[in-house]
Amino acid sequence: MKRKPGSTTFLKAVIVLFGLAALALCVFVVPEIAGFAEELYPDMGYIQALVMIDLYGAALPFYIALYQAFKLLGYIDQNKAFSETSVQVLKNIKHCAVAISGMFVIGMPLFYLMAERDDAPGIIVIGMIIILASMVIAVFAAVLQKLLNEAIELKSENDLTV
Repeated sequence: MKRKPGSTTFLKAVIVLFGLAALALCVFVVPEIAGFAEELYPDMGYIQALVMIDLYGAALPFYIALYQAFKLLGYIDQNKAFSETSVQVLKNIKHCAVAISGMFVIGMPLFYLMAERDDAPGIIVIGMIIILASMVIAVFAAVLQKLLNEAIELKSENDLTV
């Protein structure tokens, strides 16, 4: 079955929209959150920098993962979905998801301080949801990576027997 070259166009557009939404959050929301943290703890001037480092540090692997997903969709368009490069892309996505989760785990004490002072436990819940969601993505990418490896091995065995 031949695949049309633009069959993943919608998914690529969704990836671009996710990237633009994350960029808007990085430009407008992250400085607000960091400023809010500084308002809550005026005696700790470094808390603003720590919050910004944590959130921007999580944005970097997010953008790398988006780029990798975009590459994977390109491989699918080129009928190279069952290749070692696709396996490597899934491995990179898995590592990025773990890195995002790790950045939020590192930042949870900061968010706990903010939630404690502002009496807003929702901040901690949002952080936990992001950690769990990125871990689910990492597990999903690992499972897909394993399945793709097995499919490549099966395909190579079938190519040898024909």
